[in-house]
Amino acid sequence: MNSIDHIQQAFIDHLRKLFPSTEITSDQSRLAINVDEAKQAFGNLSTSIALILAKALKRNPREVATDIATTFTHPLVEKIDIAGPGFINLFLTQKAFRLLAEELCEQKNDFFKPILDKKYNVSVEFVSANPTGPLHFGHGRGGIIGDVLGNILKFVGHDVTKEFYINDAGNQIQKLGESFKVRCLQAAGMDVTMPEDGYQGEYLIEMARECFAEMGQALCKKPDSFFAQYAKDNLLEALKKTLADYGIAFDVWFSEKTLHESDAIEKGLQVLQNNNLLYKHDGALWFKTTTYGDDKDRVVKKATGEYTYIAADIAYLKNKADRGFNNFIYILGHDHHSYVVRLNAVKEGLGLTERPLDVILYQLVKISEDGALVRMSKRAGAIISLQDIIDTVGRDVARFFYLNRKADAQLEFDIALALKKTEENPVYYVQYAYVRAGSILEKAFQAASLDNINVSDAQHLGPEEAFLLKKIVFLEQLLRDIATNHQTHLLTYYVVELAQLFHRYYSHVRVIDMGQIEKSRARLLMIVLVRNTIAMVLDLLGVSHPEKM
Repeated sequence: MNSIDHIQQAFIDHLRKLFPSTEITSDQSRLAINVDEAKQAFGNLSTSIALILAKALKRNPREVATDIATTFTHPLVEKIDIAGPGFINLFLTQKAFRLLAEELCEQKNDFFKPILDKKYNVSVEFVSANPTGPLHFGHGRGGIIGDVLGNILKFVGHDVTKEFYINDAGNQIQKLGESFKVRCLQAAGMDVTMPEDGYQGEYLIEMARECFAEMGQALCKKPDSFFAQYAKDNLLEALKKTLADYGIAFDVWFSEKTLHESDAIEKGLQVLQNNNLLYKHDGALWFKTTTYGDDKDRVVKKATGEYTYIAADIAYLKNKADRGFNNFIYILGHDHHSYVVRLNAVKEGLGLTERPLDVILYQLVKISEDGALVRMSKRAGAIISLQDIIDTVGRDVARFFYLNRKADAQLEFDIALALKKTEENPVYYVQYAYVRAGSILEKAFQAASLDNINVSDAQHLGPEEAFLLKKIVFLEQLLRDIATNHQTHLLTYYVVELAQLFHRYYSHVRVIDMGQIEKSRARLLMIVLVRNTIAMVLDLLGVSHPEKM
């Protein structure tokens, strides 16, 4: 626990003693760190608990706030004010800031790990693209959201498994095999035509040429199953390479085919049957999804005996539950919005009511260059795949740019900006802050009196360091929030703002002043804390922090 946590716990304990008849949760009584520069007159910590309690107590909120403000004391709180209808604002002592700096110095990354009310075993499933072609540039957005969310959830203390669901069963794989066979026969010189609904991409032409070069005319005698398996395996390997180049490592690659080859689907449907949620109509087997808010019931088994997609989804979610997951997160494109209701129906139908399930839907990605949208035509040489994006702008920029907007808002990926090595590019700007901090420390350490900056130097921090220090400390609350609300883009916003504050701090104070060694050492400690924090955030984002630029 850090000093803010101690104040928070003391505040909750006080509220519960002051209002013993009212149930007060930690979320309700949370003291939010004020990092709004325009509102620093409203204190360092604030809470709206008085407004919440007023409803339960049927009292005036300002009267409740006054009761709290006049009775709560803490050695690290200098004063308490009441604002507006009943907001409570706490002002910290200078000693509190020095203690926080000491704790940051001693605890390092552990400082930012919150105390969890409950620890989950979380399944984060993302990308899960069909292995029927290269990853589209739009997949980069779902990939980074899932990867960074997994990093954050693991950092704050949850058990996390990142999972890719391979859609390797059903008509799309059969269609892939048929399309690839045509391309192979064409490569062998045969006059065959691609079916209209086949996969038309040039990637199959290139793969067919390579396959024919390897096997020759013997390729033409291969059974249909060979073409589907060969194409799927090669495309899946290419997909894995792209994700590796993107910095994503999955813990589990789960094959949908295994569900169909085992009794998993039958077992999943049996659970629904036991819960009286299945019925037969027109020879098909139906799932009563309308029980859980769906606009119509869904077929799980056709009259022909063929299972539908939702049947596999039922088996897959049961499989996850059987593996011990008690929190399910799916990252899906916005076109899956209707799927959310069905997925929740599956969860409820399987009796997993107490296990949270959250679906994050991300919006479209558009590529622009010099202010104009890029037309997606590989024939014309324009970028269309995620691999193209990574190869063009690099892993760091690709990851940061794809995350730098709220998931439910459309994202415009500006290639020209991504290629700039200036402060206009947020990735360059943040990395430059890290490098600049390192250069300042390297220069300072050349003087023996400024070497070995340590925890004792926090005693000489002044008011000019307070806001920057508070911004660093705020990261703990931010990570806790992201672990709950899954708004991963907030982390990119945070690190850009921290870099801005650092650059401004350095331009306004004299960090290295040989006439004030104690003050200089304290300010160098601030530089160390900023640099360490930027490094930690970039690690969570999967972005590098180079020593030189």
